[in-house]
Amino acid sequence: MKLALYVIGIILLLFLFLNKQSKVKVIELFSIWWFRIAMAFVVLFGIHVISGFFGFYVPVNILSGLMIATLGIPGILSVLLISYVL
Repeated sequence: MKLALYVIGIILLLFLFLNKQSKVKVIELFSIWWFRIAMAFVVLFGIHVISGFFGFYVPVNILSGLMIATLGIPGILSVLLISYVL
């Protein structure tokens, strides 16, 4: 836990040394990533609810959400395939 706090502190300290244009770019990329993660969980929860009506279980967990946020539509298909096979 201490190591994670040290890493976060060092990253925030390095962020302070960036110029204004670089800070805007970093914040923009960070906000896009968090929006993708939030939308991935919304989609994942919707799939979970809809598939529950058909007796099919799709887990809502952090790894599935990150996979969907990173891969997009292929991530959704792979989560559904993994859930169906397992």
